[in-house]
Amino acid sequence: MPICVFDIAPDGTARPPAEDRPLGEGYRWWHFDLSDPDLPEFLAAEVPDIPAAALTAPETRPRADTYGDGLMLNLRGVNLNADGPADQMVAVRMWITARMIVTVRVRRVFALNTIRQEAEAGQAPSSPMGFVGVLSAGLMARVQDTVFDLGDRVDAMEDSVVDDASPLPPELAEERRMAIRLRRYLGPQRDALAALLSTETDLMTKGQRARLREQTNLAKLAVEELEALIARMTAVQDHHTARAAEAQGRNGYVLSIVAAVFLPLGFLTGLFGVNVAGMPGIETPWAFAALCGGLVILTAVAIWILRRMRWI
Repeated sequence: MPICVFDIAPDGTARPPAEDRPLGEGYRWWHFDLSDPDLPEFLAAEVPDIPAAALTAPETRPRADTYGDGLMLNLRGVNLNADGPADQMVAVRMWITARMIVTVRVRRVFALNTIRQEAEAGQAPSSPMGFVGVLSAGLMARVQDTVFDLGDRVDAMEDSVVDDASPLPPELAEERRMAIRLRRYLGPQRDALAALLSTETDLMTKGQRARLREQTNLAKLAVEELEALIARMTAVQDHHTARAAEAQGRNGYVLSIVAAVFLPLGFLTGLFGVNVAGMPGIETPWAFAALCGGLVILTAVAIWILRRMRWI
């Protein structure tokens, strides 16, 4: 059984179809879940073979192709369900003619649910391409909200760069992966909307084409914003990496200077610490004080030499 079926009139009023009432003016919207066992039988009876195969394909990507007098369209939206993250996007597969729309989904698509609620309230899109325009607007509005929320989080990460004592944000890697995955799916969606916009079809009026152009521009802006966010998060990562490398280099430099200063002192104390006959000063009471004074002088000379060589 389909999730819902509506006969939608040109004025936007919608009602369930009835056997004793043929479809008048307007179009019929069939909405299915891909797992519906009745779907293959319905498609075999109502939809040509190639669009039917596209509606039931196990994997999809955004597309816009004409077939006969109809249109095959796949779009994606962010996943707002509780079963996965937003970047695990949900797909809508569509077959569109002047008198029928068939939509197939795997996960719940909130933009489709909104259209269903509007149809129940008698405010459905008045034409098939009007349906596509409302659906694409709903999908892109949710995409934009997700991208803007991600942008706010990236702003907070960039603010942390100002404080050199702040650690690398622990969520940086996951947020960057999310942006990359969204960019991966929204790039083809931008291309699909652009292809739909350039399609010569009698299904689309001039006004509908203008509204679709706005959704195409929004898709382009979302992709550009994601590319900018990826670059900004890479810059944050690079800053923290450079700061860690600088701190490591500074600490290594200090240790190297300390080692350079104490290297001759260690040599002399080791030399005078050998336990063999013939060591000078063994019988002299002030020999130890003289050795300590010599070590102090040697330390000062070592520091002076390092400064002359501009190592410190």
